Amino acid sequence: MNHDSYDDAYISGILNTVKSVTIVGASANEVRPSFFVTKYLIDKGYTVFPVNPGQAGKEIAGRPVAATLADLAEPVDMVDVFRPSSAIPGLTEEILAMETLPKVVWMQLTVRDDASAKRLEEKGIQVVMDRCPKIEYARLSREIGWNGVNSRVISSKKPIMRKGFQSFGIRQR
Repeated sequence: MNHDSYDDAYISGILNTVKSVTIVGASANEVRPSFFVTKYLIDKGYTVFPVNPGQAGKEIAGRPVAATLADLAEPVDMVDVFRPSSAIPGLTEEILAMETLPKVVWMQLTVRDDASAKRLEEKGIQVVMDRCPKIEYARLSREIGWNGVNSRVISSKKPIMRKGFQSFGIRQR
């Protein structure tokens, strides 16, 4: 897999099939990117399980927080990582020790570890590095396009979004 660039079909395939996500490094601080992503994915219909040892037993965005991946109440489809690249080898060990392996490991912006990606892929796990699922979802669904970003058309009219679980698109007016 070439992790320098991803085909849109690869990313949208992941976002359309994943239903449950754990956010490793989720923050309870509402101004942190990991909180934005947690809230956004919940709002899009994903079941989200925050992981943060300092917040274990509490809630983040209304969801109970686990201390570690081993403490998750149920299997998840995707592990989204908000940890530095230096933490990825140890986290890869935790992921590979999970009773049910996730389908996807997604590493956030600036996070990359090619050796860990290779190990995960050898176990049949899809890997995305140096990307944000919130940004990719908004880009592919054209949510960010209504204000001119990534669309080359600037409009003050907000589009009507399709309803439903992971609608992934905009309905024409």
